[in-house]
Amino acid sequence: MTTTSADGLMPFYAMEILNRARALEAEGRSICHLELGEPGQPPAPRVLEAVAKALPDPQGYTNAKGLLALRQGLAAYYSSQHGVAVDPELMLATMGSSSGFVLAFHTAFRPGARIAITRPGYPAYVNTLLGLGFGVAEIPVSAANGWHLTGADIAAAHALQPFEGLLFASPANPTGAAVDRKQLADIVDTCARLGVRLISDEIYHGLDYRGASVSALELTRDAIVINSFSKYYCMTGWRIGWMVLPEDLIRRGEILQQNLFISAPTLSQIAARVALGERDYAEEQKAAYAQNRTLLADGLREIGFDLASAGDGAFYAYAGIRDFANDSMRFCLDMLQQAGVAATPGVDFDRSEGNGFVRFSFAGTRPSIEMALERLRAFVRAGS
Repeated sequence: MTTTSADGLMPFYAMEILNRARALEAEGRSICHLELGEPGQPPAPRVLEAVAKALPDPQGYTNAKGLLALRQGLAAYYSSQHGVAVDPELMLATMGSSSGFVLAFHTAFRPGARIAITRPGYPAYVNTLLGLGFGVAEIPVSAANGWHLTGADIAAAHALQPFEGLLFASPANPTGAAVDRKQLADIVDTCARLGVRLISDEIYHGLDYRGASVSALELTRDAIVINSFSKYYCMTGWRIGWMVLPEDLIRRGEILQQNLFISAPTLSQIAARVALGERDYAEEQKAAYAQNRTLLADGLREIGFDLASAGDGAFYAYAGIRDFANDSMRFCLDMLQQAGVAATPGVDFDRSEGNGFVRFSFAGTRPSIEMALERLRAFVRAGS
């Protein structure tokens, strides 16, 4: 399960754990799913109604940039949520954030360019970069600093190993760390001073428990901004997201979209346009996550996991397991098999230090988290 290719490409272990969990469920086992960052609720009812209404008509390709109505809705979103005016012509509707990353890398950088990411970080970052032939520079962040990236961290890493781009997420996966306006300005200013193109991953925007999320667009128009309807709007399987590109990159991004993906799925774009107006529903889900966040953090600490912070945003707890094990993959496999609790090993997010951590998602239902904690208590007691 821990195979690595010659170029460093590794499996997405969250999905590998999910596959094993589903196989156990097929055998009749009860599994608590805390492995995926997937909301436990469907999209807002009006989203489903809009899709049902659209279904009788044939759905062809849209403009490569996406439906104008969707992009205009996104422009209204940036105006109301972030106080910035964004031209709809600088936006691309994408197949989730995943295709946005591919477009961003190929749009902004030459083949083989080195892109910096934080460690720990979302595993698809490093695997996508390696799979596409780009170089990777990792910038370590630590629990001691709340897992926050600083301008000083960026400058030190750049001096050690120069890079042309920085892919940065706030709130972050797996730690939930989020920066405030001053901290983001420090990152933006440092990238500008070093000549580094910033890609701001904002897919967990809206899921910040300290206050309003800050977009890079509030501070600069030179950054590439990537966002998605998957998390805040509960639309993971719809595979719909968007990106905002600087003026000097939009035409190249559009051409790449035409050739690589043609356009984002039409029905998903229709659904996304309606979802933008359903923030009350999304805020209800966020309120449930906030309760789950406290429940899970308190429960993990009581059991004996090392969790300095419940996280600023997103819906994850990145917990230390050094008191229980020194192999996060083995720990997660045993936890799944013996306790029926699915979680993601830290090696998915950090190939160097990840064996000391496990990521638990609290995006699901409260009963599932309560049951998982009961099972974890028994699992830990049996192993001690």
